[in-house]
Amino acid sequence: MNTQLANVTLSVAAILAESARRHTDRPAITFGGVTTSYGELWEQTRAYAGALRDAGIGEGDRVAVLIPNVTDFARVYYAILSLGAIAVPIHALLKRHEIEYMLSDAEVKLMICAAPLLGEGAPGAQAAGASIITVLAPEPGQYPRIEELAAAATPIDTYLPRNPLDIATILYTSGTTGKPKGALGTHLALVEQVNVILLNTLDIRVGDRIFGGLPLFHTFGQTVVLNAGLRAGAEILLMPKFSGEAALSLLIDEGVQIFVGVPTMYVGLLEAAKTRTEPAPKLRYAVSGGASLPLAVLEAFNARFGALIHEGYGLTETSPVASFNHVGQTPRPGTIGQPIWGVEVEIARTELHDSIELLPRGELGELVVRGHLLFSGYLNRPEATAEAVVDGWFRTGDLGTKDEDDYLTIVDRKKDMILRNGYNVYPREVEEALITHPDIVNVAVFGVPDEKHGQEIAAAVTLVSGSTLTGEQISAYGESRLAAYKFPRIVEILSEFPLGPSGKILKRELVAKYEGN
Repeated sequence: MNTQLANVTLSVAAILAESARRHTDRPAITFGGVTTSYGELWEQTRAYAGALRDAGIGEGDRVAVLIPNVTDFARVYYAILSLGAIAVPIHALLKRHEIEYMLSDAEVKLMICAAPLLGEGAPGAQAAGASIITVLAPEPGQYPRIEELAAAATPIDTYLPRNPLDIATILYTSGTTGKPKGALGTHLALVEQVNVILLNTLDIRVGDRIFGGLPLFHTFGQTVVLNAGLRAGAEILLMPKFSGEAALSLLIDEGVQIFVGVPTMYVGLLEAAKTRTEPAPKLRYAVSGGASLPLAVLEAFNARFGALIHEGYGLTETSPVASFNHVGQTPRPGTIGQPIWGVEVEIARTELHDSIELLPRGELGELVVRGHLLFSGYLNRPEATAEAVVDGWFRTGDLGTKDEDDYLTIVDRKKDMILRNGYNVYPREVEEALITHPDIVNVAVFGVPDEKHGQEIAAAVTLVSGSTLTGEQISAYGESRLAAYKFPRIVEILSEFPLGPSGKILKRELVAKYEGN
């Protein structure tokens, strides 16, 4: 424990506890036609915490959460944190060996698993030596049900105070290189993140109805939807599995005012709106993150749904929001806005690995971040932590620029840059050009090994229903809009993209098809 903070306490669990006191009768979460008020949610959470306490969970224990976007995720998440334990949310689509790896790596004591996910969850937990409690089980089975345990338990009175630098969550990164790493999130970073983005960054108000389709096990949904939504006194309308049609119906039927999503969700909503005869619902506010949003998608969404999309930027290691197109200012399309309050985001030389040398405004380099939002490091990986955090700055691996007004623009991931015939090609620029074609729904551009050119430019695309557009035509379209060294010579037409936990397109899976050929 940091001796300077020995007498200071802070807890993520206070988000729900305090909102329950201030907004007792307001709706907090709605799922499957059932609305739970703030007072009810906190009461149920305290009962769940009592059940976990009786099951032997206490201060510092790691507890895995394998639950989709249902109300029980919130009950379990805040119950764990209320006990001073550490929440380890797990991607709901992982297989048993992946689950075993994460639970073993985090030394998880207990996993709370939704009954429909026991098929992979139970073998994974058993192999890792973790005990199991279920939620959502329709009838008694092999494992104890938390609902029954909570009914028999004495609820906790309130949450256990924590030191601000104590670990609250272990969130596993997507593992673009090697095995996923557990990012250690502190109570300070998570609480301060919510306070800052609500004070002057995002426009979320008491009573707002927020779309809850972002997975809550992921940092984006967990912070910007769950924690920020409940801290603000808003109502979260949960959706366990995203589809454009289902999301549009939710927006229409429930009068959603705020849509928070990743670019693939915005694409899906636009496609769904084309097939509906009724007018698209008018949103008050829209937030996009997780990946760069093509300008053509942004403009089409603004026109159809009436809300300007505010783009931001962040990573699991930054809790996640590092920069944003702030509330009260007209968003600048194509940018990720300005650094949030109290946080520095600068541009550094990419070729230096052991030190940070900041570049002047307008120059291209690697985005580096420091401030109250930073994680505490990677679990059990001091070398990876030392490589990622240099001189107090977190190296993001993203290339971009910063202008005189502090607006940041992402050019691309450093590792995604394509080198063709010695020329740098940035996939985002190619994607922006291709997606302007009316038959192209979404596009991902990546480099593949090539003996002659070093790398060749490839594009994977999805098309509007019924389109007869060919790969040759797409390549020609790119050639008409891009320099000769930039347009894709390889085009693959897909029915759907491989997506990561947050809905981000997994380019590494697209690239893997061409490696070793």
